Amino acid sequence: MANITKLPFNAKLAYTLLCISLLLGLTYVAQDIIMPVLLALLFAILLRPVARFFRTKLKFPHVIASMASVAVMVLLILGIFILLSYQIADIVNDWDKIKKNCSVHMANLQDYVHDTFNLSKREQNKMIDDATKDSMETGKSIVGSTLTSFSDMLLNLILIPIYTFLFLLYRTHFLRFLAKLIPNDKRDVLEDILVRIKVSVQSYIIGLMIEMVLVSVLTGAGYMIIGLEYAIMLGVLTGLLNLIPYIGITIAGVLAVVASITTNTDFSLVIGVVVVNIVVQLIDNNLLVPLIVSSKVEINAFISIVGIIIGGALGGISGMFLAIPMIAILKVIFDRIRPLEPWGYLFGDDLPKTYSWHRLRLPRYDHDTMETTLEVSGDSKKAKPLFTETTTQNQ
Repeated sequence: MANITKLPFNAKLAYTLLCISLLLGLTYVAQDIIMPVLLALLFAILLRPVARFFRTKLKFPHVIASMASVAVMVLLILGIFILLSYQIADIVNDWDKIKKNCSVHMANLQDYVHDTFNLSKREQNKMIDDATKDSMETGKSIVGSTLTSFSDMLLNLILIPIYTFLFLLYRTHFLRFLAKLIPNDKRDVLEDILVRIKVSVQSYIIGLMIEMVLVSVLTGAGYMIIGLEYAIMLGVLTGLLNLIPYIGITIAGVLAVVASITTNTDFSLVIGVVVVNIVVQLIDNNLLVPLIVSSKVEINAFISIVGIIIGGALGGISGMFLAIPMIAILKVIFDRIRPLEPWGYLFGDDLPKTYSWHRLRLPRYDHDTMETTLEVSGDSKKAKPLFTETTTQNQ
């Protein structure tokens, strides 16, 4: 048997960092190719039970079952866009009213600036004109980049259903390819990884869909109660943008505030919009996310936020949406491969979720006071506490 040379720790670290850097660089350069493929892979995993239903219950051939599953997904997405298009048509019809309201708010703002900073309206208009002169060229470049992004989005909207269909069609072919890469004595590990990836991704995406519907209903109902126009559209947009963790809901709130300003001259409506968003977020973060989403994927908040930022830098909105599922897949793989288990633990979240206080279940954040023991293999001595309050003070 050939001798295996074990690299020192610093060489392993340098090799690992080099591989990660090359992988991230490749993802950034080829994001237009990689992102649609990864999105299609997630949709294929989600639609796998639908394809099985068509094939086993309705006796569809494999090809027809795969096509029907993709068709269901496309029809659902088209239904959402059609619902939004009706609301957008109402906005176009009310364009004159929106411009009038914006003029009223602009006049009120100029009066406030005049009273506070003693600047006349003529001086304010001159400052605005000077600031907008240099922005004309920038606006042209923004329009050009927007048109390019729109064409790329249309291309992806065509490619993603095709890729999803092909993933469903060649599922067995891809699984056999993976099986050929792995030695026979490791097949059980591969099967366990694939099953857990399927369960994790399906549960996470289904949880996101349920959360999206509930957030849309709650937000839309709240906007209707306070009398905000286009409540249905803004509610649906809030649910859709909430699919982007941590960032999407902020964007949705800003859009709702802008809508309240442009559709009504009463500035107090903005306060109602802010209250509705705060209430919905409290319900979402304390009830919906822990019960529906977080219970499906155990990833700590630090890794989630860093992953979303990296995903946004690599692939924009698509990368931000893909960040959590990709981290979940990596965690499943790391947990099942012994040399990579520390990385799986790093991605995970072992904080106690709740504690009881007067019959109430409240979040628990005092994990630092808990003892973490380190077991030494091959030693019969009692495990010593590591990183406890006593040991950290003595070191």
